Amino acid sequence: MRLEGFFKPDSVAVVGASRQPGKVGHAILTALIEGGFEGDIYPVNPNADEVAGLKAYPDVKSIETTPELVVVAVPAKAVQAVIKDCAAAGAKSVVVVSSGFRETGSRGRELEQTVIRAAQRADVRVLGPNCLGLMVPGRKLNASFAGDIPQPGGIGYFSQSGSLLAAILDMAKAEDIGFSRLVSIGNKADIDENEIIRAYGEDDETKVIAGYLEDLKDGQLFLREAEQMSREKPILLVKSGDTGAGALAASSHTGALAMEAAEQVVFERAGIIRCHSIKAQFDYARALATQPLPEAPTVAVVANGGGPSILAADAIESEGLTLAELDEETVEKLKDVLPPNAGIRNPIDVLGDARARRFEETLRAALESDGIAVGLVMLTPHATAEVERTAEATVAVARELGKPVLACFLGGDSVAEGIRVLRRGGIPCYDSPEAAVRTIKVMSDYARWRQRPKRVVKLFPVNRRKVEQVIERKQREGETEIGEMDAKDILDAYGFVIPRGSVATTADQAANIASQIGYPVVLKIWSPDILNKSEVGGIRVGLTSPQEIKDAFDLMMYRIPKQAPDADILGVLVEEMCTRGQELMLGMARDPRYGPLMMFGQGGVLVEVMRDVAFYLAPITADEAREMLRSTRTYRLLQGEGDRPGVDIDAVAEDLQRLSQLVTEFGQIERMEINPYVVGPRGTRPVAVDAHISIKKAD
Repeated sequence: MRLEGFFKPDSVAVVGASRQPGKVGHAILTALIEGGFEGDIYPVNPNADEVAGLKAYPDVKSIETTPELVVVAVPAKAVQAVIKDCAAAGAKSVVVVSSGFRETGSRGRELEQTVIRAAQRADVRVLGPNCLGLMVPGRKLNASFAGDIPQPGGIGYFSQSGSLLAAILDMAKAEDIGFSRLVSIGNKADIDENEIIRAYGEDDETKVIAGYLEDLKDGQLFLREAEQMSREKPILLVKSGDTGAGALAASSHTGALAMEAAEQVVFERAGIIRCHSIKAQFDYARALATQPLPEAPTVAVVANGGGPSILAADAIESEGLTLAELDEETVEKLKDVLPPNAGIRNPIDVLGDARARRFEETLRAALESDGIAVGLVMLTPHATAEVERTAEATVAVARELGKPVLACFLGGDSVAEGIRVLRRGGIPCYDSPEAAVRTIKVMSDYARWRQRPKRVVKLFPVNRRKVEQVIERKQREGETEIGEMDAKDILDAYGFVIPRGSVATTADQAANIASQIGYPVVLKIWSPDILNKSEVGGIRVGLTSPQEIKDAFDLMMYRIPKQAPDADILGVLVEEMCTRGQELMLGMARDPRYGPLMMFGQGGVLVEVMRDVAFYLAPITADEAREMLRSTRTYRLLQGEGDRPGVDIDAVAEDLQRLSQLVTEFGQIERMEINPYVVGPRGTRPVAVDAHISIKKAD
């Protein structure tokens, strides 16, 4: 069901409309009236004939016509009866601001579920409960007790926290920030962030979607909705709360690191701009709602002072943007409009005595250059500065040339009116060059995300049946851990290269296997109860003779039972040793909200110490696999440095895709690691030297 009844109602009923100031129902009714709502307003109060000068009704069913929106502000225990009245009256859109539900504990949760079940049976949609309500400034609709309605604008905002939304509204009023819609989603027992994002995406007046979230109701649906909407409109989120990844084992390298990375990876995949403060969120939203996206990360700075422009130049460099080099045609234009001692190389210093016309002509000359995508105008209030006229000129040039322009007017009262002129003209103005440049960076990154090619995931020919057999056998046996041998069988089924080897139960047998494989070899203790072999001395490498193998075998079988007396030791795995290559690690941890998170990084025991890892959400494309590699410091070593040859990067990227296909096709796999994963010179295939897989318990 679409949510237009919430955002475009012609009539609103307030159930619990109190005559007593200070009551929530009174505040909501007053907000509707004072906000100038032009539709019909129906107070519902069984103990009053009129409230705030309007005829009151004993219940929703008594209203002559069906209200399109009903706001409920009665005690929690009375809400279910109101929902039934709404259903009987044909009202389908209900905002429950009442508290006393899930947020209070188990009894409140049960009550909330009862209310929502009643609403679902009657095809009634519910926003809340435990919320502040909603606002649509362009329709003068303030169905909330969050405060005065803000001015109309292009930002659609939603918040899981009512208190934070009230603070945001107060801040927005002081900063002249306008909104298309504002929604407090509260407990989101019915309508959640996914439906709000979709509704904002379909709204022509909403240019930017922004919000505050503490948790996600359905992470994978959220990812799909957000990724689809981000292609049309930017989404800016402040996200707090826990990781929600308690199901990932912290003892696993991959699981422990994935806990920290999950949300950032998902946001990057979906094109969401994650904001670490409300201030940053509105810095970005203001620009994205009013300015076109930059076609390139090339910036020109026009300033009337050297110090601020140097700060801006430093920020541009540190953010990875480009301080555009001016072409000769632009330089000649600037020579015509600037004094001889002005700085005509970027940053462009128009000098401290610059008046509005000099700013205007300089900005126009810069933005007319094909090599400049973004303009940043910086002004400090010198005695000769024409602050308001400079602001007007900036607005005019930006509109004329159609390129993104941001401003930074530094000062206090002297620049206040100029800032108001800029904001009314749709030019975002910032209180520091760093804030302005960070915003340009966000705009540039989002523009690049929008331009990315369509995702195409390659599927490799594999032996799915072999994997099914291993997993089904383990689940029948009640096991959740798949040891090295079976894990390697699974990898082999998906096209990985694994070392040759087999399990020996005697020292002589181990020596015979080694002679067949060829030296050097590795010995590994083989037990389903020992996951970390190195901790118990269960790995010996570089063995080159039958006697070394027999001695190592006997020593393992003597010492390890003492260190792990409860372990069922089945023998020793004898494998060929990978003598050349770099140790890396491939892995996956299945996040309970978003699905499988792929991991790539440096291998061996230092993976958590070095923390040189990259994550991406499966399934991954070939481009995404390579981007995972490029985003690590290890990538330089993979390319080769000096006399050190590079490795076969394409082969690593292919194995990442194979692993992605495996964990996507088998949802039973909770976690897995290939460590070490040894990569050799170009033209050789990487080898999965060791592997471990954790699976779900059978249903």
